[in-house]
Amino acid sequence: MRYWWLIYEVTQNHEPLNPFYVSLISQLKTPKMKIAILGTGMVGKAHASRLVELGHEAIIGTRNVTRTMANDKPDHSGLTFSEWHNENPSVKVMTFAAAAKQGEIIYNSLLGDVTIDVLTKLEGQIGDKILIDISNPLNFSKGMPPTLFVCNTDSLGEQIQDILPNAKVIKAFNTMNSHVQVNPKLLAGGDHHIIISGNDADAKQRVNELLRSYGWEHIIDLGDITTARGTEMYLPLWLRLWGSVKSPMFNIKIVTNPL
Repeated sequence: MRYWWLIYEVTQNHEPLNPFYVSLISQLKTPKMKIAILGTGMVGKAHASRLVELGHEAIIGTRNVTRTMANDKPDHSGLTFSEWHNENPSVKVMTFAAAAKQGEIIYNSLLGDVTIDVLTKLEGQIGDKILIDISNPLNFSKGMPPTLFVCNTDSLGEQIQDILPNAKVIKAFNTMNSHVQVNPKLLAGGDHHIIISGNDADAKQRVNELLRSYGWEHIIDLGDITTARGTEMYLPLWLRLWGSVKSPMFNIKIVTNPL
């Protein structure tokens, strides 16, 4: 009850809210959920850790739990999956199917080239749930920098919506590094933008609430799922900017001139 009183007190002040209070209120108002993250890479692990911090129950989905836990190859953080899991013991690790069945919301943090194959087999478990798609259609077959295996007239986000017709697919997070995805305050105090695409207005509202609880203040709704073509095709520029600025810790801020 004291939390709702805090919300009441803060919102009675008609001055613009301090971003700290915006994030705090979003965290308090966002229902605690069971959220499944498909994929065991840096992106999936970053979101799992952040969701636990926010009070949610996080589940990571993988093809083979035993092999994943035994994988002794460290990622860019220097940790193997089991070492990371030892630091995040509340995160459950399950098969893709079990995770998708239990999750109230699904995150797709799989590599783009395996996304369709994996998700096609999970239509029954995902059903009409919200699926937040973080993947990008990167083709590394010819080395770095990668090209896109779908672009211009189609997108990976659209292909996911096609194979999961009942799901509410929302493209988000795919235009930045995983550290920035889960903690926008790392850059310019959070004064930069995240872009979402998707067909379902109610699903977008729920995703926006989740984004605000992460600390995102500036959210641009680009439109329906076809607009995911734009954010996915931004990746070649993002990769080259990384090479130019010598760091993946950057993002975009949209500046406009009011009419």
